[in-house]
Amino acid sequence: MQLDNAPAHRDATPNRLDVAVVQFAPSTDPSANVAAVARHVRTARERGARVVVAPEYSMFAVTRLDERVVAVAEPLTGPFVTGLADIARESEVFLVAGMVEQVAPGSDRIRNTLVVLGPDGSLVTRYRKVHLYDAFGHLESDVVEPGAIEAPATFTVADVTFGMQTCFDLRFPEGARRVAAAGAQVLLLPAQWIPGPAKVDQWTTLLRARAIENTVYVAAADQAAPRGAGASMIVDPTGSVLAELGDEPGVLTAGIDLAYLNEVRTNNPSLALRRFAITERGPE
Repeated sequence: MQLDNAPAHRDATPNRLDVAVVQFAPSTDPSANVAAVARHVRTARERGARVVVAPEYSMFAVTRLDERVVAVAEPLTGPFVTGLADIARESEVFLVAGMVEQVAPGSDRIRNTLVVLGPDGSLVTRYRKVHLYDAFGHLESDVVEPGAIEAPATFTVADVTFGMQTCFDLRFPEGARRVAAAGAQVLLLPAQWIPGPAKVDQWTTLLRARAIENTVYVAAADQAAPRGAGASMIVDPTGSVLAELGDEPGVLTAGIDLAYLNEVRTNNPSLALRRFAITERGPE
């Protein structure tokens, strides 16, 4: 079931940028996953979205990472990203999705990478997951090389600045704060949030918290069941849920309203009032 709780004033706002989140269940067939993304992106574009976000590991999904993901890893110039570029070009959208990136030919490790393709098919930017999922009995770091600490990857569409985090990054508030401090007004968060006791409650609480504490919109695209918990959602900068899904595939859309964002930040200038900076933690 899709819920749409957008306050009425957003429906009356003409100057907004529509974003969409795609929730689907990626398989172990990258070409089939490209086709699934294409179908959902067409739906999102028909609904007016100009930025579309698909889940983490949209290219290839398993419950536990092993040699299978190493075998399918591709460079940023490989067929999966090329397929995403064709989709973005065809629908004239900015498309964000998670892939299995090859570290180097013959390497036994991968990168968990988000790519952003522009409406001209170009690779706009990419983000490599920093916080690896070494929790709840999983060890992502056995296979995945963590991303380097770099300046936050952002991109701008119609004066709206977007930043990115991936799945387990959500549990580290300083990461989202760093993205907001770099100028992001919307946090995009692809995920494969593994199901489990209380996991959906934690997911929804953390998404709303990141929106509230950073006064940003959050657009979170999770995998559908069975490998993801679902509950993809779009949250406004006060923490109000504008639209959400259960655990089934679907597409959500909502508007990013900069006038409203500025109003929220005027009433609650928490970003301007903060007293602490964020520094990189050195190796132990």
